[in-house]
Amino acid sequence: MTRAAVVGGLGAWVPPHVVTNDMLAAELDTSDEWIRTRTGIAQRHIAGPGLATGRLAVEAGRRALASAGVDSVDVVVLATSTPDRPCPGTAPVVAAELGLDGAGAFDVAAVCTGFVYALATAAGLIATSVARSALVIGADTFSTILDPADRTTRVIFGDGAGAMVLRAGDAAEPGALLGFDLGSDGRGADLITVRAGGSEQRSREAAVPEADTYFRMDGPQVFTRAVRYMTGSVHSTLERVGWTAEEVGAVVPHQANVRILDTCARELGIPVERVVKNIDRVGNTVAASIPLALADAAADGRLKTGERVVLTGFGGGLTWGSAALTWPDITIGLQEQ
Repeated sequence: MTRAAVVGGLGAWVPPHVVTNDMLAAELDTSDEWIRTRTGIAQRHIAGPGLATGRLAVEAGRRALASAGVDSVDVVVLATSTPDRPCPGTAPVVAAELGLDGAGAFDVAAVCTGFVYALATAAGLIATSVARSALVIGADTFSTILDPADRTTRVIFGDGAGAMVLRAGDAAEPGALLGFDLGSDGRGADLITVRAGGSEQRSREAAVPEADTYFRMDGPQVFTRAVRYMTGSVHSTLERVGWTAEEVGAVVPHQANVRILDTCARELGIPVERVVKNIDRVGNTVAASIPLALADAAADGRLKTGERVVLTGFGGGLTWGSAALTWPDITIGLQEQ
């Protein structure tokens, strides 16, 4: 028996408030057609007053625990770039809210690749017997750091949370996480960034330009690098686990932009219909993106037990990463309608 982390449960939650493209067009110089053709997004969910990242994480985590049929785990790993506070981390508060008293808990900040990084971290803790079980959550409220007047970012991002329960098991089981690939290039840090708010800015005496307090992204550069690094990471992961692209039943990528997803599919030689997409309904939800897409695809039958699945993401840092697993037979914890 080869010890491995096995997926035991999956949950998802998005704020109830929906913002459509037409609603944004009433505020910004844009239109439903402009947004759809460039991003593939029709709507996104936005957290309202009092709904910080931690609250979204709790809701998704609660559903994942119910999906797994457990009420305790050894460790909570929360992927987020919009923590409730700069200090302390949000994960311990989330663990307490979920009644996971005494569990190890910490945040991982890798922006849109955050869930893959958190998953790899938790899987490593289980594989090395540091933990027997883990709750991995991806949650972000990017609406709180967007420039209200910047149509290039406001049309893209939405808020949400997704969570996965891992347990110790055998690598031969459905649901086993079989391999990872992680990478970064800090020379691209300015391509996806919020300049102000950290020690770099606070160590200077100069006044903070208002623009530096908001999220900024170089769209064309991000597009090119996202395709390059996600496809390269998927290839590396497939080689590591001994799969061919033809044997992959589904690729679940970070939901960055529909054109990025389609380009990645072509580069990988994988039919577009095997690429899981839900960006039209939730937008880019950053660290929540992959688990939300997984939950949607599992709930509507696009993911089948025993099917070979690859997850892949690209985000600020720059960071990228992929994971390979076989899909388990689980019940998905979705929010009540």
